[in-house]
Amino acid sequence: MSLNRGKKMHNSSAYDESFVQLLLSKSDSQLREISRLKSHIKELKELDEKKSSYEKTITEQQEKILSLESQVEYLKRRLWGKSSERFIKEDPLQRRLDFEGVELLDQEKEEAEKAVQEIEAYRTRTVRERVKEKPCRKALPENLPRKEEHIYPDIENREALRELPPEITEVLEFTPGKLYVRKIIRHKYVLDTKNDDSISPTVTAGMPVLPLSRSYAGSSLLAELMINKYVHHLPFYRQIQIFKQTGMHLSASTINGWFKDTADLLRPLYYRLKDMVLQSDYIQVDETTVPVLVKGTGKTAKSYLWLVRSVMDSLVFFHYDKGSRAQKVVIPLLLKYQGALQTDGYDVYKIYENKKGVLPLGCWAHVRRKFYESLTHDKARAEYALSQISLLYSVESKADDENLSYEERSHLRTRLSYPLMVAFEKWLVNEYPKVLPKSPTGKAIRYAYENYHRLTRYHLDGRYQIDNNLIENSVRPVALGKKNFLFCGNHDAAEDAAVLYSLMGCCKAADVNFREWFVYFLDNVHSYDQDYSMDLAELLPHNWKLKQNRSLS
Repeated sequence: MSLNRGKKMHNSSAYDESFVQLLLSKSDSQLREISRLKSHIKELKELDEKKSSYEKTITEQQEKILSLESQVEYLKRRLWGKSSERFIKEDPLQRRLDFEGVELLDQEKEEAEKAVQEIEAYRTRTVRERVKEKPCRKALPENLPRKEEHIYPDIENREALRELPPEITEVLEFTPGKLYVRKIIRHKYVLDTKNDDSISPTVTAGMPVLPLSRSYAGSSLLAELMINKYVHHLPFYRQIQIFKQTGMHLSASTINGWFKDTADLLRPLYYRLKDMVLQSDYIQVDETTVPVLVKGTGKTAKSYLWLVRSVMDSLVFFHYDKGSRAQKVVIPLLLKYQGALQTDGYDVYKIYENKKGVLPLGCWAHVRRKFYESLTHDKARAEYALSQISLLYSVESKADDENLSYEERSHLRTRLSYPLMVAFEKWLVNEYPKVLPKSPTGKAIRYAYENYHRLTRYHLDGRYQIDNNLIENSVRPVALGKKNFLFCGNHDAAEDAAVLYSLMGCCKAADVNFREWFVYFLDNVHSYDQDYSMDLAELLPHNWKLKQNRSLS
């Protein structure tokens, strides 16, 4: 009995041991499977991370490629393409608003369609067939001196022939201007007192006032030097070479001294000009680069000139503040200004949206330029945008052709331009999500929409311009000057150049002869030295022109 029980216990323990081994075996296989699965999951996570990394890299590369392609196309246009940004669709019959996908109210759509119809009718009326005219040589002015040159035929017995009216040909020739010396002879007298032992005083004629003290440079020479550089963009060293050919040797240090002294003479008038521009109620502001030599390095740094133009008075001045383009320059410059302020989309001007008494205006020419640069990237959207902007410019041409008053121009804009701008704004909102933000088209749409509240305000007043082109035209002399005399020697020279550019810009805006005004200024500026009741503004080019016209009438 006990033997059988022992056998049963032995069999039970053997069974338990085998069962445990089985469980351990299964657990081991499960652990190995879990470990394998974990390894597989880790590999999958790594693959997902690599995939997302690759996708991000591909997206960045695509955006970079688009950016580089845009830059290449831009450079190609600058090198070989047309410089004009005017846009004309290939098919004139397709110039219509496409409202598909644009959420417009029925009334807005109807007003926009009417505006397009009226603008297209105006365009049709103004198109004229160009008549090719035969070239006609204009007669040379009668007031020019004539130097006769007689040429006779080579014949022996000329007395036996009867002479007919001669053939006359006039050829325009040029003799370079020559330096001359203004010899001032001041006669001196003494009282004849033969019977008087006292010393008789001498009486000498007074010396006329010269522009620069202790200098032999006359007004005409100083005017010639400054106008040649800041109007005709001829550097001083080239002018020195020209004078050398006439037999007059002038050193660079002498001419640079004259330049600085002349700028100092102009500076009080420059400050008066600046006050007058900032007291007007409608100005345009822009910036342009000017290279300035960094002392001790032999290299130039990119500095900035700020340009401010009073649109209604046609007055302009350049402002230089250590070459900075930062907001810290424009804030004190326009600190007390009140009125309409027209600029491009540069971020420093955004603060004026919140300044009381200032109405910021935008520039449609900059928007048009952005879409023009995106033509090769997204032709359909760029063409549509350019066609709408072209309609807005046609409204301005219509107002110019009809010689409308400011009030009439404002009414015309409200009737024709405003409905188009409402439709164009909704098109911008609708299309922006469909394009890559960093693509040329995406950048153009974003630029237009972010500045749209400023862009549309020009319709409020007929005086306001649709773009900033007036001030950009005033910047051109600086751009041409950079190509010739390359850089300014230091910050002081750049500030002096700003003074010269300002007064020369006013001459150009007032259609004044540069040389005549400059000579007049140099001959008369010292009469304002002691009499503070006189206003320096009388010497500004436009006031000088009014004075000349009165004297002629």
